[in-house]
Amino acid sequence: MTRDMNRDRIHFLFLNIGHFLDHLLTLVFATVAALALSREWGLGYGELLKYATPGFFAFGLFSWPAGWLADKWSREGMIAVFFVGIGAASIATAFAQTPLQVGIGLFIVGIFAAIYHPVGLAIVTQRWKNTGMRLAMNGIWGNLGVATAALITGYFIDHGGWRTAFVVPGIFSIVVGVLYTVHQWSEVSTAHQKPPAPVTVSATQTADMKALVLRVTAIVFLTTAVSSLVFQSTTFALPKIFDERLQGIATDMTQWLSASGVAAAKGDIATMLGALTFVVFAVASIAQLVVGSLLDRLGPRKVFMIVAAIQVVFFAAMPGLRDAWALAAALGFMLGAFGQIPINDFMIGKMASGEARARIYGVRYVVSFTVFALALPMISFVYGNYGFDTLFRLMASSAAIIFIAVACLPARLPTPATVSA
Repeated sequence: MTRDMNRDRIHFLFLNIGHFLDHLLTLVFATVAALALSREWGLGYGELLKYATPGFFAFGLFSWPAGWLADKWSREGMIAVFFVGIGAASIATAFAQTPLQVGIGLFIVGIFAAIYHPVGLAIVTQRWKNTGMRLAMNGIWGNLGVATAALITGYFIDHGGWRTAFVVPGIFSIVVGVLYTVHQWSEVSTAHQKPPAPVTVSATQTADMKALVLRVTAIVFLTTAVSSLVFQSTTFALPKIFDERLQGIATDMTQWLSASGVAAAKGDIATMLGALTFVVFAVASIAQLVVGSLLDRLGPRKVFMIVAAIQVVFFAAMPGLRDAWALAAALGFMLGAFGQIPINDFMIGKMASGEARARIYGVRYVVSFTVFALALPMISFVYGNYGFDTLFRLMASSAAIIFIAVACLPARLPTPATVSA
């Protein structure tokens, strides 16, 4: 029993590391574009974003086939492919000499990145109990990947160059993939065992329940799309937002560190901006633990409404703010943006049948990451024509839409048996 428990803990740790690497490797370019390539290659920030867009389309587009293949073959096998594939693609991207080559590399990164969410979350929601807390813990690792992307990329820009930020985590991912394959070999090498078919419900419930399922499904996918727009816009643009809004804090802190005897600190502005971004992301990720606990106790409706309201308040407050006030407001809306992440996954995990769960997560992430990709040209257009203040107002409006939609959720979700009827 103890051996099985330890094996499960290691398996869950591998899945968490996978979520960490998935978000880290897809967001390295966000900081590279904001703090390095715009200067090194003489291209505007908005112009560079278009080369990242195909990668995020791949992130979404390939989610459904990844989930389908996992259900038909092996979920553990697909996770092994993810680790090795995304690591190799990241290393290859580091050798790019032109923006087009970077775009091709990011597209391949996106293909392998698409594997994790439909497959990893299907394992998490089916294999273990306490779904809300498990998703929250797994989500925190993903958030730390988002945060660490800004931190290590900023560091490598100052110490070794931006290419190293693609190579080092790429090598690490491949090593983890080999270890995961060894640990899960019996499950990686065999076909996925389908769980028993769900029990159907009586015909007298069908009409009402189908209407309820349709309403909940529509809300899930609407909030998925809008939440993804908010999340991508904030996580991708935050390094650039801080580059514009927190120069005063970054300069003061590097000068203070330099005066305190920290070597080379005075000129490490990119490192400091990356560190501030990391701190905001890391602190905001704690919201997922709170949300995960509340989901298991209160259900998704109340929790989602609170999270959406937090975002409305802080996005609306952000325009015009700089330095300390901008940092405080950014922390506020990132608490909301990160806190909302596990809620839709929780609802799908409760509603979807086990045998089709990876495919349903695949459809969810096709929607989510397609919106991720569309967010990049939107950021480019809004920033280029109106500036970030307009983007913050758009995000406040988006959070308000989420709040209204979630208010229409039922107090209790349909069960897998209902969904299958």
